[in-house]
Amino acid sequence: MTPAIFGLSGTILTPGERAFFGECDPAGYILFGRNIESRDQLRALTDEVREIHGRERTLICIDQEGGRVARMKPPVWASYPPGAVFDQLYDLAPASAIEAARANAEALGLDLAQAGITVDCLPLLDVRQPGAHDVIGDRALGAEPLRVAALGRAVLDGLAAAGVAGVVKHIPGHGRAHADSHVELPTVTATEAELERDIAPFRTLTHAPAGRALIAMTAHVRYTAWDADNPATQSRFVIEEIVRNRIGFDGLLLSDDLDMEALAGSVPKRAEQAVAAGCDIALNCWANMDDMIGIADRLPAMSELAAARLERALAGTSIEARADLAARQAECVAKRDALLALIGARV
Repeated sequence: MTPAIFGLSGTILTPGERAFFGECDPAGYILFGRNIESRDQLRALTDEVREIHGRERTLICIDQEGGRVARMKPPVWASYPPGAVFDQLYDLAPASAIEAARANAEALGLDLAQAGITVDCLPLLDVRQPGAHDVIGDRALGAEPLRVAALGRAVLDGLAAAGVAGVVKHIPGHGRAHADSHVELPTVTATEAELERDIAPFRTLTHAPAGRALIAMTAHVRYTAWDADNPATQSRFVIEEIVRNRIGFDGLLLSDDLDMEALAGSVPKRAEQAVAAGCDIALNCWANMDDMIGIADRLPAMSELAAARLERALAGTSIEARADLAARQAECVAKRDALLALIGARV
């Protein structure tokens, strides 16, 4: 298996994609708006991907956060609120905010499971900081680490109830970056003591017995207190010492998208550096065949440890049809909306 997640070019697989994916056997796939047209089409696409490998539990992921980051959109699918809404409710009623976040995530997850998607790149555990770039902004679950962890755990629990695995991001924390890593490399000059605040939610969920995070995504951010030369995605020190040791995360570690301009060099080289630094899987979103071939050529086979982490991460996922899906989803949405009404929020 190639330790990479690849994007797809359109709403159906091309013959070239089918042949390439069958040969290189990537660890998974990621979907974007360009891949999504209708309910039937999307499920047919995810079924076709699974058929290539004969694995029902295939990692097929999407960025479906709610708010401004949503690949599955109305009118075909419902809209969902951003993380900041639950942060606002937490000010008034913490238990209600946690239950609203959990119900919202289950409703959202049921959309994904019905479409054959097994993994959602959610929740953000980035602690929002004053003056930071708005690339995180209202996507964040708050500015206080314990609150972020509590709401993040609720999101993971809700997704799991729907049969979908969540991805905590962007480890070890993107909340204080003053630049958008899609466009340039953010440099964070905070001290090690200050960065304890950023890693706190990740550490909390790593050690939570019933809410353990099994998948995480790295940040394309350079932290001068830890590694003055390399972004976290490509820093062996950050991945081994901070993520694996200090935070204690021992689940499946994905890079963020390698096409983002925070990283230098060719996309295949970026993938090679990320895996060499300790990422289990390199994420390449944009379905450029030359880049995907280059990544497959450069990367070693997935390690036994990474393969075991992948299997463990997908163990609780399910895309089986549920007879009560519509009723359960309606129940979750009604519960969420009743709780959000406490702050006058409407989805």
